[in-house]
Amino acid sequence: LSRDRRSRSGKTLFIDARDMGSMIDRTRRDLTDDDIERISSTYHAWRDGKDYEDTPGFCKGATLEEIQKHGYVLTPGRYVGIAPQEDDGEPFGEKMIRLTAEWSEQQSEAARLDAEIVANLKRLGF
Repeated sequence: LSRDRRSRSGKTLFIDARDMGSMIDRTRRDLTDDDIERISSTYHAWRDGKDYEDTPGFCKGATLEEIQKHGYVLTPGRYVGIAPQEDDGEPFGEKMIRLTAEWSEQQSEAARLDAEIVANLKRLGF
């Protein structure tokens, strides 16, 4: 943003739109009209100082001191953080038991596949 915009609020606005729209190819993202409206209205609310709120995972007005703490790296994700995750209703303890069991099964399958690859390579003379 221009210097005069920063000096009004003493902050720089960061917007992270990585999860918006859809990828056209490896490097280009296509934003919907709603995405553009959300970005635009957020910027205007911040600029005008009306009804703007930092939104975790999307936007943040950062001070120069915050930017200095990040070594002047201007990647939006460093400032906006992550969006709150919805609670899936599964108690943590139960989820950890389930995930640990799945992980154990996957480790066993990985070991079986590794042994199969080694056997196939030996048959091929490697």
